[in-house]
Amino acid sequence: MTILVSGGAGFIGGNFVLDWLEQHDETVINLDKLTYAGNLDTLKGLKGNNRHMFAHGDIGDSKLVSDLLSMHRPRAVINFAAESHVDRSIHGPGDFIQTNVVGTFNLLESVRGYWDGLPDDEKQAFRFLHVSTDEVYGTLSKDDAPFNELNRYEPNSPYSASKAASDHLVRAWHHTYGLPVLTTNCSNNYGPYHFPEKLIPLVILNALSGKSLPIYGDGQQVRDWLYVRDHCSAIRRVLEAGKIGETYNVGGWNEKPNLDVVHTICAILDELRPKADGGRYSDQISFVKDRPGHDRRYAIDARKLERELGWKPQETFETGIRKTIEWYLQNQDWVRNVTSGAYREWLGKQYEAEL
Repeated sequence: MTILVSGGAGFIGGNFVLDWLEQHDETVINLDKLTYAGNLDTLKGLKGNNRHMFAHGDIGDSKLVSDLLSMHRPRAVINFAAESHVDRSIHGPGDFIQTNVVGTFNLLESVRGYWDGLPDDEKQAFRFLHVSTDEVYGTLSKDDAPFNELNRYEPNSPYSASKAASDHLVRAWHHTYGLPVLTTNCSNNYGPYHFPEKLIPLVILNALSGKSLPIYGDGQQVRDWLYVRDHCSAIRRVLEAGKIGETYNVGGWNEKPNLDVVHTICAILDELRPKADGGRYSDQISFVKDRPGHDRRYAIDARKLERELGWKPQETFETGIRKTIEWYLQNQDWVRNVTSGAYREWLGKQYEAEL
């Protein structure tokens, strides 16, 4: 038995591949374009593992995807492949439309062609699982109920709009062609192997380097934080038992303002890696101009997933963030390898300062 994972060298996809190969005997065909956020260092522990086959390529390459499908005959495709950084989508939305919309369309068409040709028993067992985001639902006010699967889509950034479009395509391919799809919409992930442009790894990296810790606006933007390996377990469960055509929201039940997250990271670093001068990492916090259209609050109601499939997160924010910081402290070689010159140029452009 085999599964095909697209975007399996990225943050969530890479963690999923590593977890899958620990949990299952099935082979993984791992397709990744290896853009700036795709990193084979994440997968170096799989070298020599004959149950992991890496293919360098784009989900939009119909011939490549079709060849992989016909050659390896997977029982499922799990699509993590996406451009996912809101700030980058503001500066360059075209890449997000190309990957998240056009790429998903091409992938769906390749998968549909493969699925149409399967014998009846394999056809009935096949699944296409599309991994998406809570950002498609827009923003919440302080007193609004968390997003559930019936919330209407109100995306506010080029990134979230492109992911909303991909979700709609997946839904349409099920209702029009009968493709057996599942969709998950997750809250903000954090954990090992996270590319350090996102808040948590950026703060850890900058703190250890003695640089400023940039906080957008007043820092009171609220996110629901989900430890990445909890997310991976949710995806495995949805793939195993999810109802075809359904959407499942995946959240950590951990709503935190960004500023509180940063202070928590600083406090743990003060404990685990005290500064030589006796100072506190929180002294490095700085506030920068808020980004355009910054959503104020995201929160996920994950009760459907718990009620129907018996899943709930295992990590609290307090346990997950400590594990994450400890991982970064123990894996500085990985951090150095991903923080290339191109990455530093991006940070300088984004925060208009030498970080």
